[in-house]
Amino acid sequence: MSEVNLKIGPLPDRTPQKLSISLEPPLAADLEAYSRIHAATYGAEASVATLVPLMLEAFLSSDPGFRKAMKTQTTR
Repeated sequence: MSEVNLKIGPLPDRTPQKLSISLEPPLAADLEAYSRIHAATYGAEASVATLVPLMLEAFLSSDPGFRKAMKTQTTR
C-alpha cells in the first residue's frame, strides 16, 4: 500500500489515567458547592470527579506562563 498523508495523523492515547489526591476540607466543600451550582445552572448533575478534569484543563490552558514554557520545551 502506498503511503497516505492524512491531515489527521495517528490518534493519541485517550485512555483515562486515574489520579488520587487529598483535599483540605474547605476545598472539598467548595468543589461540592460548585457541582451543585453547576447542576442548578445547567439542569444536569455533574459530579466533582467529572468537573475537576475540566477545571484543570481550563486552568492549564489559561496559564500563559505554562503555555510559554511548554512551547519552549517542545521546540528544543
